[in-house]
Amino acid sequence: MSTSIPEATAPVGAPVQPAEEEFAQEQEARVMVASQWQLMWWKFRRHKLAMVAGIVALAIYAVALFAEFFEPFPPDQYAANYTYAPPQRLHFIDSSNGGIKLGLYVTGYKVAIDSFSLRRTFVEDPTKKIPVVLLARGFKYKLLGFIPMDRHIIGPVNQGDPMYLIGADSMGRDLLSKLVAGTRVSMSIGLVGVTISLVLGILLGGISGYYGGTIDNVIQRTIEFLRSLPTIPLWMSLAAALPVNWPPLYVYFGITVILSFIGWTGLARVVRGRFLALREEDFVLAARLDGSSEMRIILRHMVPSFMSHIIASITMAIPGMILSETALSFLGLGLRPPVISWGVLLQDAQNIRAVSTAPWLLLPGLAVVVAVLSLNFLGDGLRDAADPYAR
Repeated sequence: MSTSIPEATAPVGAPVQPAEEEFAQEQEARVMVASQWQLMWWKFRRHKLAMVAGIVALAIYAVALFAEFFEPFPPDQYAANYTYAPPQRLHFIDSSNGGIKLGLYVTGYKVAIDSFSLRRTFVEDPTKKIPVVLLARGFKYKLLGFIPMDRHIIGPVNQGDPMYLIGADSMGRDLLSKLVAGTRVSMSIGLVGVTISLVLGILLGGISGYYGGTIDNVIQRTIEFLRSLPTIPLWMSLAAALPVNWPPLYVYFGITVILSFIGWTGLARVVRGRFLALREEDFVLAARLDGSSEMRIILRHMVPSFMSHIIASITMAIPGMILSETALSFLGLGLRPPVISWGVLLQDAQNIRAVSTAPWLLLPGLAVVVAVLSLNFLGDGLRDAADPYAR
């Protein structure tokens, strides 16, 4: 005799929950057991502009990390015959011989004389086709400092042929290669500067908020004094104090320290306010009664409780560092050649005549705008995600 398990049936008259209500309950239960970082990620994903900005920022830092791979030519390689050469359009299809042929190429140049200004200009020469390939062989370098390579993302088949996808500068150097090389310096100086500011801000702001009293007064008065100084004149005076005969690496380090010396005050104020609110919490009292040292309470218990806010503050501070370095270098008080940064490249755009002749010299400024906007939008998304319970 076979027996069957009876199916579970709802009591007669019991209300049937709609599928939408069941799904909402499942989501609510999922949120209740999720960690803080999971909640932040779920809210950040809903910020579409921040997601796009994050992808752009990651792409820029990828270019900075693998700069030599993205450089078609050495940044310091010059060609006197191609000074202020205009950008060449990259062609994908060749239909000049009556047929259709797929393949990358750029057209060569021929020199013409402007009848009005009697100035030498470059014009496109359709009869000269310079074949271009992806993963082209070029100058040798070490990827990440230790992997020998000679492949580049794009380049001419013959390295002697001219290929200026975004134009050349006053010495015939490829602006694209210099722009990529400048990405590494300009983007890294923001990271290094913010790292130093982060250490100073958390340390001094934490001490100020945790101890209070005389220590708090001294640190806060110091912060107010630094914030009362005019920023640009202070940058200029400190940068001008750097010795002229310093090597480029020392100048880079000096500019980073100067920017960090100015940039830590805002984060210190935020950290102090959080510490004033947290130092009387139960978990801080429990750690103190457990015998934890004061530095351990600060670094192990209090700082991680608002790490999300620190991450958002860091992301918003990096664009300020980049703009500061660009402004100092543009004024000739920051990084100097042979170091290549976006600010150094923009020095060529100070001359109105040069800009009218070669407007592509302003492209490093466009790179600054894209980088700063992407980091600002990313920081805005992180700031909203830092409080996942807010509507």
